[in-house]
Amino acid sequence: MTRLTGSALRVTVFIGENDTWHHKPLYAEIVHRAHTAGLAGASVFRGIEGFGASSRIHTSRLLSLSEDLPVAIVIVDTEERVRAFLPQLDELVTEGLVILDECEVIRYVGRTDDSGESVAKGKRSL
Repeated sequence: MTRLTGSALRVTVFIGENDTWHHKPLYAEIVHRAHTAGLAGASVFRGIEGFGASSRIHTSRLLSLSEDLPVAIVIVDTEERVRAFLPQLDELVTEGLVILDECEVIRYVGRTDDSGESVAKGKRSL
């Protein structure tokens, strides 16, 4: 896994909650592949309301419309590593939206006191 601080590239993939890849959720496959590729991090966020190319609004407010809510997968790493991962997204995402943004990463690891002991966990820092 990459430890990252400084300039980075963020890729955000917007798909539907019900999108699948070989009978498993597409978002899970994307996260699994990002992990296998050694990317610095990936998170999945489930939307409560949204619409896409179909212009059909999906919302969690009405039970009948709560199917296929929007999902965003956010992956962050160096530009080189993210761009190397893009062919996998080309293979997986047949309908959706992929956005690339330059970003600045500030990584928080945990505070240490003067002796090198972790304040939060009581473990020595590496």
